[in-house]
Amino acid sequence: MVGLAGEAIQELSPMRGGQLWANTLGRTSPLDASFLLDSEDPTTFMVVGCIDEVVVGYGVVRLQAMTDGQNLGVISDLFTHPDARGVGIGELMMKLVVEWCQERGCIGVDAVALPGNRETKNFFETFGLKARAIIVHRSLTSDADEPRTAEGDAHITM
Repeated sequence: MVGLAGEAIQELSPMRGGQLWANTLGRTSPLDASFLLDSEDPTTFMVVGCIDEVVVGYGVVRLQAMTDGQNLGVISDLFTHPDARGVGIGELMMKLVVEWCQERGCIGVDAVALPGNRETKNFFETFGLKARAIIVHRSLTSDADEPRTAEGDAHITM
């Protein structure tokens, strides 16, 4: 799982919003210690996906208590090695995650899909997950998010 978590971070970090995701919602280092903490938390469920006893995917979901006393299942990790995608491993892990949440009376399940990561968005939508909020962001440390005109080639400099 530790190796796959490292691969997940490497795959997502270069995407739009990926580095900020890694620094705010991503798994903390050292990765093995973060998994150990999760394994000891009764409000967290971890699952692995295997092909011929080789771990090719993993998922982590935790209960989040809401202000009204109900629980929400929040998927922090769901990753399948690229070579093992398209054979149903992710679907089986997602099914187990959703069942675990249902058994604990969760009112819903949340997950994050980065902007432009259509494959992840489509995957979650097959399980009935729909956007319920959009997080917007403006970087104050780089000009990569400089406002642009509709044509995208002009900007205002002061």
